[in-house]
Amino acid sequence: MNIDPYRSAERLSRQNRPALLPAITPQWIDGTTFWYATGGTFVRVDPATGTHEPAFDHARLAAALSAASGHVADPAALPFGAITWTARAVEFDAFGEHWRCALDTYTCERAKITPPGSPIEIPSPDGRLVVFRKGHDLWVRSLDDGRERALTSDGDADHDYGASLDFFMYASMFQRAGLPHAPPAVAWSPDSTQVLTHRTLQHGVRRTHLIESMPPDGGEPRLRTKRSPRPGDEHIPLAELTVLDVTTGTVVRAEADPVGMPFMMSPIFIRWAWWAGSAVYFLSWPRDMRTLRLNRLDPVTGEVRTLITETGPTRVEPTQEPVDGPIVHVLSGGDVLWYSQRDGWGHLYRYDGRTGERLDQVTSGPWAVRRILRVDEEQGVVHFLAAGLVADDPYRRSVCRVGLDGSGFTRLTDDDLDHVVTPSPGGGCFLDSASTVDTPPVTTVRDWDGRVLVELEPSDTTALTATGWTPPERFRAKAADGETDVYGVLYRPHGFDPGRRYPVVDHVYPFGAMTRVSPSFDPGWHGYDAEALAALGFVVIAMDGRGTPGRDKKFHSHGRLEDGYGLADHVAALEQLAASRPWMDLGRVGVCGISAGGFATVRAMLDFPAVFKVGVAESGVHDFRYGDLWSGEAYGGPYDEESYARASNVDHADRLAGKLLLIHGGLDDQVPPDLTLRLMERLIAANKDADLLIVPGADHVFTGYEHYVNRRKWTFLLRHLIDDGPEAGTAEPARS
Repeated sequence: MNIDPYRSAERLSRQNRPALLPAITPQWIDGTTFWYATGGTFVRVDPATGTHEPAFDHARLAAALSAASGHVADPAALPFGAITWTARAVEFDAFGEHWRCALDTYTCERAKITPPGSPIEIPSPDGRLVVFRKGHDLWVRSLDDGRERALTSDGDADHDYGASLDFFMYASMFQRAGLPHAPPAVAWSPDSTQVLTHRTLQHGVRRTHLIESMPPDGGEPRLRTKRSPRPGDEHIPLAELTVLDVTTGTVVRAEADPVGMPFMMSPIFIRWAWWAGSAVYFLSWPRDMRTLRLNRLDPVTGEVRTLITETGPTRVEPTQEPVDGPIVHVLSGGDVLWYSQRDGWGHLYRYDGRTGERLDQVTSGPWAVRRILRVDEEQGVVHFLAAGLVADDPYRRSVCRVGLDGSGFTRLTDDDLDHVVTPSPGGGCFLDSASTVDTPPVTTVRDWDGRVLVELEPSDTTALTATGWTPPERFRAKAADGETDVYGVLYRPHGFDPGRRYPVVDHVYPFGAMTRVSPSFDPGWHGYDAEALAALGFVVIAMDGRGTPGRDKKFHSHGRLEDGYGLADHVAALEQLAASRPWMDLGRVGVCGISAGGFATVRAMLDFPAVFKVGVAESGVHDFRYGDLWSGEAYGGPYDEESYARASNVDHADRLAGKLLLIHGGLDDQVPPDLTLRLMERLIAANKDADLLIVPGADHVFTGYEHYVNRRKWTFLLRHLIDDGPEAGTAEPARS
């Protein structure tokens, strides 16, 4: 089969790849039943009865829609991708209009659209009120009569209610969507009478600037100014936790110092502040991150009481991967399930919520709790995801159960697969997608004893394999210390011939906040880019060296910014892999990545010039002295000029020996383009050749510019690593 490599790469790139193997995403109807779409078919599932069937008669609905609209509707490919369930009917958008189709008579009629709620308004649990921002204050509106009233009145630019940091609050992605800002940081109380928020204090916080070269209205270039603290800055954004009573209008401030913004985000958004019953709980960190506290806020009086304090010689974290949220759960009686790595692994401990006394170690062993799924206090058990119970792969996750007193540990998924779990809103079951990097997912609905209630259809990889894709290989190698096991995946080039020799690309993202390689069949956002490179004729590796999360405390604590978080481990793994794979040409090795991967790309070329000859660095954090405060101080330690200089690519630019392409978005709110421009300026001063591409209107991940950026990246790698490889050219973007 003759497959165009460039078109295959386009279809496998991150903006197109999800369409080749859509995940089964449950859309819950009533908390107990759900629908999902697959291959043009809508399926309804009732776990309680074990039914799994078409959500409606697709042929009858298509005929009814065709008759009502005057357009031809194909029952095998209905002209809509989402539906809304109403009483005995479904609603959807098709042919430029909104329709309601009765499922008892199969008659379709044009319907009045019930507009979805604004994404910048937060509805109350009872559905009667919404909270929104007006200026720098929060307001509430009744959905019954439309009346609005202010909840706060003293907000200003430096004391801004419900605001996240500027880079997120006023990010380009919201402006492109026609929104003035991100959703406000608020959390409703369960009884819909109170709102947890914070007044964001940013007085004196450093301001940085971007130039919008071509505003949408075509006017003169505009200056975009945002507050963005740097490592070592005295003034940092703080969250003054506040509870607003929507009934009485009372404003209650926490009687405690304002808390920092972990990960440069609102503590409400990242679930570091939340309601549990009638009280508010929040986590707090000092800037050295070596003490973690759990605090209780009385929403009526403002009194704050510290319940748990844990201190350690390095970071004390409520989870290794911030994107997963903290692994902390407050029980109804006040006791707390608390995550700690005090024994070298991430485990659950039970604390007395009144005295702060540690009661039990709930889980133990050479493995790590990754996420709490459900707590059943009536049965006295907690269900959770754990990694490290599969001998061949410490990253694969298993569903487990244990008593709240630490007894009765049970592994409910006793296979060797990786499990991605979505609990139902009603709590009666969970959706389980089980796979490995080379085994397509099997999706089932299970009860909390692990029994399969419904098995959904198997994954169809036809569209994926039609691109020339083949499953990657999971590998294990020794780190640079010769002792520690490190893991990764290897992608063979499309049309692989073991008799040929292929150039190699290391697709990197070595950073302490996120694992680069997914243990599941879906390789994740970064993995799509690696698959695309394989389509162009490269052997591609991706791996997690020491210093990255997902395993034990020692492994995670190893990394340092100046060492590129395990780049020496990448070099060691390349040598070991090539020793048994003669088709890997280590004389032609490239490296590429985005953000932290952009930093690591350049770092790899500076530290290991004999190995990495070609690199493409996108949106790189090339000098953490000028990067965001959290990334620097969390993983580089408190600001110290000497150590941060050692970690700077800019200060070592004179070591560049290979071919380098630097790419950055001109409107990157997250990692501003000056970090790449600083590096380029130093390369020029050192008389070093490098290519530079600034995409004037692009954000951090080049939204809307992916095709162009990919073409430039691929062309650069092809030109310098494959003399006779496919030329990326100027083809139009592929459509999946």
